[in-house]
Amino acid sequence: MAGGPVEGLGFAAAHDAPLPYMQRIRDYYLALGYGAPYEWAHYADVPFQKLRKPLAQCRVALVTTAAPHQPDKGDQGPGAPYNAAAKFYTVYSGDTSLEHDLRISHLAIDRTHTTAEDSGSYFPLAELRHAAARGRIGSLAPRFHGLPTNRSHRTTLDADCPELVERCRADAVDAAILVPNCPVCHQSVSLAARMLEANGIATIVMGCAKDIVEYVGVSRLLFSDFPLGNAAGRPKDAASQAATLELALAVLEAAPAARTTVQSPLVWSANPDWKLDYQNPDRLSAEEIARRRAEFDRQKAVAKALRDDLDRSGSAAKLRR
Repeated sequence: MAGGPVEGLGFAAAHDAPLPYMQRIRDYYLALGYGAPYEWAHYADVPFQKLRKPLAQCRVALVTTAAPHQPDKGDQGPGAPYNAAAKFYTVYSGDTSLEHDLRISHLAIDRTHTTAEDSGSYFPLAELRHAAARGRIGSLAPRFHGLPTNRSHRTTLDADCPELVERCRADAVDAAILVPNCPVCHQSVSLAARMLEANGIATIVMGCAKDIVEYVGVSRLLFSDFPLGNAAGRPKDAASQAATLELALAVLEAAPAARTTVQSPLVWSANPDWKLDYQNPDRLSAEEIARRRAEFDRQKAVAKALRDDLDRSGSAAKLRR
């Protein structure tokens, strides 16, 4: 079934459909030997905020899960293996008038079919500047915001999302574009989008994990059927990135109600077999599964040590105050 369409009928290959990330991840971690599957956030109701003025008059914020490059934290360059040491755990902001070196080595992107070589494929700041310059949006907010990827629903909902809302409100934004990368990123930005909508800020998620975003429940999703790490367009393809942002802006303007999903017509490859590889235990040997289990445990220990250091430094700062 990894081949082409059914002969004579013009059908696409059976697996040429949005990748079912939640099921794939469940099967993957069970194969690695972990216990109870992760419970994804899920809502029946979805807040919806229409734009209160034409998009050409709106101030738009950009929200990312990419991290500032930290030269002392190991390999974070194109093609880098997963690097938990490069993670961040609190919301941060950056000046949108400046250039920024943001990386996604700390996230579980598709490392088989993409390399994160072009930040324009996951951080559309340049395209948003172009949109503001030509009057497509009223203005770009003075700051973009980095949202941590926390597996903890409580941390995301009680700490990260309220902080993001506060920063967006301080910047007087009318709308926000949220661009996730890894599977948990898609959950985190979906939770953030919901809280922004509930606070009067219209949102759109530009994502590659359709099932996760729709399961959480958001107002608007532009789905690109690309490998994780490319929600803003193909790398080194300016036309793809421009078209992806323009479609997101069109959905932001025109969505009639909550749970509006639009799929980009852009195709990653004529061969859809790339969808068979991401965290697919059926394609891994017993030796590779054991190696991945050991590496995952190692990275978890790195992340825990980093969080513990941050907790200790935070406690020390409170004591000094």
